[in-house]
Amino acid sequence: MAFKIYTKTGDKGETALFGGKRLPKSDPRIEAYGTVDELNSWMGLLGAAMEPAEQKSQLQEIQNRLFTIGSMLAADPSKQLNIPTLSESHIHFLEGAIDAMEQTLPPLKSFILPGGHPLVAQCHIARCVCRRAERRVVALSAAEAVSPLVVQYLNRLSDYLFVLSRFIGQGLGAPEIPWTAGD
Repeated sequence: MAFKIYTKTGDKGETALFGGKRLPKSDPRIEAYGTVDELNSWMGLLGAAMEPAEQKSQLQEIQNRLFTIGSMLAADPSKQLNIPTLSESHIHFLEGAIDAMEQTLPPLKSFILPGGHPLVAQCHIARCVCRRAERRVVALSAAEAVSPLVVQYLNRLSDYLFVLSRFIGQGLGAPEIPWTAGD
């Protein structure tokens, strides 16, 4: 028998964690991993539109780590399950990528507006979704144990996405639009 995508088990507003526990779809845990899933989709869109091979490869690595985070968040915390985890090396990967890109960028002299090129704007959208995912995970961690590496990774990833937006913009010759406070 072929696997069907629809199970009808969520028709009453509940979903199951890895391990079988059922929760309302509005539960903070579901909100957290759902937002990480949304971020992963934005990362996929960004990667599909990118040309630099190194950054495209980095995005694929990041997507794999976001799946890891999603599985960590989707696992029933009351059960011992064999799921992948994050390590400090995953955070160091982001920091190394940030440092490498920043070596080619001029120093920031003001806040910049998201935009200048559609790909740059996509980076900023992904950065904002990443910040939302981080807030959702922090909210969850106030009620339940969550690996601190998840919060650290998402925090560093939003930094990576900001620097990536500048790096891509520089490569495309897109202007950085400074924020002006007005009168």
